[in-house]
Amino acid sequence: MTTDPGTRRRAPAGAAVLREDVTDAIRSAVFEELAAVGFARMSIEGIARRAGVGKTAVYRRWKSKLALVLDLVSAVAVQGVPAPATGSLHGDVRAVLELASYALRHPVASQVIPDLLVEAVRSPEIADTIKAALLDPQQGIAAVVVRDAVARGELPEGSDPDRALDLIVGPLYWRLAVVRTPLPRGYLDDLATSAVAALRS
Repeated sequence: MTTDPGTRRRAPAGAAVLREDVTDAIRSAVFEELAAVGFARMSIEGIARRAGVGKTAVYRRWKSKLALVLDLVSAVAVQGVPAPATGSLHGDVRAVLELASYALRHPVASQVIPDLLVEAVRSPEIADTIKAALLDPQQGIAAVVVRDAVARGELPEGSDPDRALDLIVGPLYWRLAVVRTPLPRGYLDDLATSAVAALRS
């Protein structure tokens, strides 16, 4: 028994298939646009132009620039970064600093992160997403570093992971994201030593 070609099922009209390569191009364009003009001046038109697509392609995927940015920042949280396990407090702190330094010196991230933190003051949605994508993972890593150091006897019981995170990453963020000065040779080693000494005090 044969089937009449005219009776074969067809894909529903209007069911557009979203091409992954176009989606990836838009995501890359968003980060570049954020770094170039900031969130406040960023537009769907600018994103589409940078991605080499029409505005419709962007709106098919996200309803607004806020929805787009929130989606991208949320994706960062999904990737996750494992806590270091070097076997010593100094080694773990140095590893955290290396990772943070790489992120803060990245040409796109160095522009995007401070800008989004400013926007978070005005937007509870951005604030919540930034917390989930950036702050919560960092707090989780600090908690593991402190827990392991306590287990090895390198830190006393009751050491505060939030204080540890402030002491480890705070000076680096100030240097790279606020003051924006180059790191001198040996800076991360010296900062790791200072942070460990402060944590033990």
